[in-house]
Amino acid sequence: MHHRLHRLHRLHRFTVSMAAITSALLIVACAKDSPAPTTAAVAADVTKVNHVVVIYLENRGFDNTYGEFPGAEGLAASTAAPKQISATGAVYATLPQVNGQPYPTTLPNTPFDIALYNPPTIPTRDLVHRYYQEQVQIDGGKMDKFVQVSDAQGLAMGYYHTSILPLAAEAAKYTLCDHFFHSAFGGSFLNHQFFIAAAVPTFPNAPASVVAVLDGSGNVVTDGFVTPDGYAVNTSYTVNTPHPASAVTAQLVPNQTNPTIGDRLNDANVNWAWYSGGWNAAVAGNPDPLFQYHHQPFAYYAKYADGTPGRAAHLKDETDFLAAAAAGTLPAVSFVKPLGANNEHPGYADVMTGENHTLQLINAVRNGPNWNDSVIIITYDENGGFWDHVAPPVKDKWGPGSRVPTIIISPFAKKGFVNQTSLETLSIIKFIETRWKLPALGTRDAGAGDLLSAFDFTQK
Repeated sequence: MHHRLHRLHRLHRFTVSMAAITSALLIVACAKDSPAPTTAAVAADVTKVNHVVVIYLENRGFDNTYGEFPGAEGLAASTAAPKQISATGAVYATLPQVNGQPYPTTLPNTPFDIALYNPPTIPTRDLVHRYYQEQVQIDGGKMDKFVQVSDAQGLAMGYYHTSILPLAAEAAKYTLCDHFFHSAFGGSFLNHQFFIAAAVPTFPNAPASVVAVLDGSGNVVTDGFVTPDGYAVNTSYTVNTPHPASAVTAQLVPNQTNPTIGDRLNDANVNWAWYSGGWNAAVAGNPDPLFQYHHQPFAYYAKYADGTPGRAAHLKDETDFLAAAAAGTLPAVSFVKPLGANNEHPGYADVMTGENHTLQLINAVRNGPNWNDSVIIITYDENGGFWDHVAPPVKDKWGPGSRVPTIIISPFAKKGFVNQTSLETLSIIKFIETRWKLPALGTRDAGAGDLLSAFDFTQK
């Protein structure tokens, strides 16, 4: 009992004021009566933005973290959602749990508070989050097979109280997007690739041992990281460095040559960088134990391969980002990828450490010379296998997947605003393309929801 009370005390120390969150939303509710600027005016005013910073975190669904955010479509709206079902189609009476986990087997078939059993300062176990599996979990929009498919079983229904999250106060002060979906089904590898290219890497003539086998109905017989038609969709590593020392050479993804958002920015002479925690050490052959090789999407491309000018100019360490923010020398576009311990990924990272680190990144910009014309976008690469009650829109064979939290922090962001526009990860790329008048990479970014809905450029 004493240990339990100690854990609860630790949780209390992290609690932020929900009254502040509610007050911010009440203010914006009153402001909604004001005339909105026209779309054309907003698009013209986007040129006031000279710095875009994207902080790309890991593996959190919207209901998993922001399901209690006032004014958002969260857990309170999920009571009529279909219950989780077993492989036989029967509704679970209680949530099944993996042996050895701290969650009781008596929990009802509804969302539950993870922190009652596993404090947010301690990582939970990981949950399956793969290309074919997420599509089964979504189940045509019923969202009722997350527990059935997950190797973590009932944990898929877990959530954290929004009020304990360090970033919740930032979401309340600025803009939270509550219908923002990760652009590709499955895990980090594919979502990172899709984020920068609006396309899926190809791996022609991949070894048979890594190619998925499907039955006549498209169900997985044997999983793999390459689809039968030659696309890399699950965790895999580049032929370039850095990649794990244990990687099998024949299984390394060949260099990609399709255009990326980096190429579009280069063509327009717009400076940019991908800043990754632990990058310098990994390139030097001394990777941090939690450095994630498959979180470095540009390293898979020929233009950013070993020894290229592109790599030297654009692939950098997170420490370089902090230095640039302090000096007021941020490039026009910064992608920031925290090191594993700081990215919130279940299995090896906890929520609190990651969110507090993200606050440090936010404050580096906010306290630096570039703040006045900056936009900071905090989003998550995918849902991490956690259930969400809102069905994603149907677009193509690649996605989108489930909802993820996205927060927009800027002098230009609407204040205390819940943006309910249907958006996806590629909406960020579309915003960059709009600001710098870049051609779209493909149909998915061209057709993505417009992030301009989150801004009011008339603010002083």
